[in-house]
Amino acid sequence: MPNAHRGEIEACLDGKPFRLCLTLNALAELESAFGHDDMLSLAERFQTGRLSARDAQRIIAAGLRGAGYDIADEAVGRMRGEGGAAGFVDIVARLLGATFGGPMATAVVPAIVDAAMSASPATHDAPAEGRASAIPFPGTR
Repeated sequence: MPNAHRGEIEACLDGKPFRLCLTLNALAELESAFGHDDMLSLAERFQTGRLSARDAQRIIAAGLRGAGYDIADEAVGRMRGEGGAAGFVDIVARLLGATFGGPMATAVVPAIVDAAMSASPATHDAPAEGRASAIPFPGTR
């Protein structure tokens, strides 16, 4: 079971539960990958709500490595997530919310969710308990 006080979340990838955590090492890895000098500028990048598939792949892979899994970004890119692309956005939003917490989470997570929601007028059923709402993408229900 993930420890929310440590910034951990759980996600289902390839039909198996995984724990994810953006440790300081994982955050340093993301700073380097995204070309930022500090955590604040990294968080500000996420506040824009713009998230590429490569961004999601890097963030999820860093979260898995932070939780102790030895997995490459490319391997994460081949994994299947519940809910398809929207499910990966959900994982990223929950992971960033758990990592940055407090006021930063209230800015980062809604920005990602709002940007994804504006991508499609589709609506979804209520989310499963304890999970962020499903994010619609073009071509999805």
